[in-house]
Amino acid sequence: MHAPDTTDVVDPRCTCLLLRQAARVVTQLYDDHLRPAGLRTTQFSLLANLRHGPGLTMGELAARMTMDRTTLTRNLRPLTDAGWVASQPDPDDRRRTRLALTPAGRDVFRTAVPRWRDAQRALRERVGEPAVHALHASIDDTLERLE
Repeated sequence: MHAPDTTDVVDPRCTCLLLRQAARVVTQLYDDHLRPAGLRTTQFSLLANLRHGPGLTMGELAARMTMDRTTLTRNLRPLTDAGWVASQPDPDDRRRTRLALTPAGRDVFRTAVPRWRDAQRALRERVGEPAVHALHASIDDTLERLE
């Protein structure tokens, strides 16, 4: 006897798909604003995370960005090639690599910040301030529950 076909009970509004669609649309909005600065959203986020302190290890940055190391390496390559991010062995543990913004990286980040603020403003104008706050709260709560 065959198992019953349950494919008709799959909810077409898959949460994962909806989140990915929303992420793509929001990312495009930010990318459009950051493009004149020569950055994409992920690159801006990487520079933002590297702007403080003596330098994060690859593992620390990967954890902050919720990225695996392979994806992080792929995303860092254009930034290191452009001379915006430098890597060097950790003086305390030569197996680890520390990352830091170069002066040129700080300059490009400073140039991009007003464009990022414009993207933030555009999103709030399109979606509405209360909806953005509710979205943030929902995302924070979801991440906390899933971690």
